[in-house]
Amino acid sequence: MYLLPAVDIRGGKCVNLIQGDYSQETVFSEDPVKQAKTWWNELKHGLIHIVDLDGARTGKCEIVHILKTISSAGIRYEVGGGIRSLKTIEEVINAGAERVILGTAVLIEPELIKTASTIWRNKIVVAIDAKEGKVAIEGWTKPTEISPIELAKMIADLGASRIIYTDILSDGMMKGPNYQMTIKVAQSTPLPVTMSGGISSLNDIVKAKELETYGVDEIIVGRALYLNIFTIKEALKILMEN
Repeated sequence: MYLLPAVDIRGGKCVNLIQGDYSQETVFSEDPVKQAKTWWNELKHGLIHIVDLDGARTGKCEIVHILKTISSAGIRYEVGGGIRSLKTIEEVINAGAERVILGTAVLIEPELIKTASTIWRNKIVVAIDAKEGKVAIEGWTKPTEISPIELAKMIADLGASRIIYTDILSDGMMKGPNYQMTIKVAQSTPLPVTMSGGISSLNDIVKAKELETYGVDEIIVGRALYLNIFTIKEALKILMEN
C-alpha cells in the first residue's frame, strides 16, 4: 500500500479544510512548493496528492504555474480540482502531472472521461466525494442523488484507471476514515481504489492496510502529517510490512 501526502492549495497557500468547508480553513504553509518538497524528501517515491481548491470552485485550473515549479523540482504528483476539459487535462499533464483527477466532470460530461482515458492511458483518475451516502460535486458544494457505489460501477466502463474515494464528513476531522463505505466502493469496481479522508493516527494506517484485500492500495494523508501526529517515515514502515 502506498501513502500520498496531500498538498491542498488555495490562494497560493498550502491549506487544509474541515469537511471541505472553505470557511474552516487552516493555513499550514505560505509556500506550497516548499511543502511539496518537504513531503517528497520524506517520501522519496510515489506521488504527492495536489488539490487546486480555487479551481474546484471556478471550474478551471488556477495553479498551473505552481505545478510547473513543483515538477521542475523533480517531484512526481497527481492533481485535481477544476479539471473539466480536455484542454485543461493537457495543460496539467504538460505541467508535469503523472495522474489527473476528474470529479465533477464524470457526472456532467462522462464522455470526457472516456476520451481522456483513451488519449492519456493510465493517467486519468476519477474522484468520488460523498457525504452521507450521496456524491457531492463542484468542490463538494453541490449534493447529488447518486450513491458512491452507483458511480463506482459506472466509472470502470469509462476507461479511468483508478478511483479516489473521499468521505467528506471524515475529511479533516481527525476521527478516522469511513472504512466500511470505502470497502463497499472498492467491492463495486474492478479498479484500484485510493482512500482519502480521516486518517488521524498510526492505528488508522494499520487498519487501512487491511483494506488491501478489497483492492484499496493507496491512502491520502493530510492534516495528521501537518499536525505532526505521525511522520511519513513511521507510516511507511507500517505500510511496507508484510
